[in-house]
Formats: sequence, C-alpha cells, structure tokens
Amino acid sequence: MVAASQLRTGMVIRFEGQVYKVLSANYHPGQGKMGGVMHAHLRNLSTGTHWEHSFRADLRLEDLPVEKSPMDFLYADGDECCFMNPQTYEQVSAPASLIGEQAKFLQPEMRVQVEFLDGNPVSVLFPDIVEVRIADTAPPAHQQDNTWKPARLENGVEVMVPQFIKTGDTIRLDLQAIKYMDRVKGTAK
Repeated sequence: MVAASQLRTGMVIRFEGQVYKVLSANYHPGQGKMGGVMHAHLRNLSTGTHWEHSFRADLRLEDLPVEKSPMDFLYADGDECCFMNPQTYEQVSAPASLIGEQAKFLQPEMRVQVEFLDGNPVSVLFPDIVEVRIADTAPPAHQQDNTWKPARLENGVEVMVPQFIKTGDTIRLDLQAIKYMDRVKGTAK
C-alpha cells in the first residue's frame, strides 16, 4: 500500500477494483486544516480509457509490482504488435491500442522496454527521442520567418517541420509530443 501523495509517473495501482497506470501525478499541498491533494492522469489498463482524478493525500492505494523486460519488436499483424525476448526467444503480443500513437514508430528489431503485470504486457516504454526520415514535403524555402510546413514521415505520420527541411532529411522527433526537435546533420540524399 502506498499513500496517494507518493504516486509517481509510471506506477501501476489498483483503485476501486480497477487497475490503472499513472501517466502523470502532481501534488498540491493543502493550506491550514485542508489536506493536500494528488492530481493524477491515469490510464485504465483493461479498457484503455484515460481518467483525471484527484486523491486525498492520505488515501492508501494498492501499488502493483510491474516487471520491465527489454524486448525486440518483430512485426505488426493487424492491431497486434509482436515482441520477442532476446535472451529466451519467448514471443508476446500486445494490442496496438495499448501502445498508443507511438506504435507507428516501431521498427523491426527495435529494442524497447515492455512492462508486464501478472505476465501480461501493460505498456511499452519508448525512447524520448527517435530519428526518422522525411518521405515527402514541400521544397525547402530559406526564409527568415518562423513558418512551418507539413511533412510526411516514412511511417506515414505527418509532422510540422521548419521551411529548410527537405525530402530525404533525417530529423529528431520528440516521441512524447510527436514534435520536430532538430535535423540530423549530414544525412540528406
């Protein structure tokens, strides 16, 4: 059991019979006789729905143990993504809905951390930054203003990039926000 004031991003808890993953948690201390409050953004692991909730700081919640295992992405089959443990060669499938939008960035043989609860995958942890190639965008324009243009990546995802980016460039992408960070030097074709 853990106090609600001790919730941290990435924890898995049981609340009112449901299992949730904590996506973000912000503690707000109370004033005077009013106790503190923990505001949490949660994802229900059985339904995939998101939920914002405020817990009293002294509320006791069941903290569930999560095992992390490095796994290689093999392939996507429909809405299932297949991963393999590189030491045991054991394979496991996870629904793409469980992974979220970031499932589009999985590449064959990409190593990611998969979190398991009671032997079942509950989430996939991606690196913060990935390098991706621009498949198609408008010709580069060397303007002095801060305008952006749409660009389609090799995996079909569209992002906004600065005007100087051209087709074939490799860029770094913030995977949490799916936003352009910078261009990788020396990769243009």
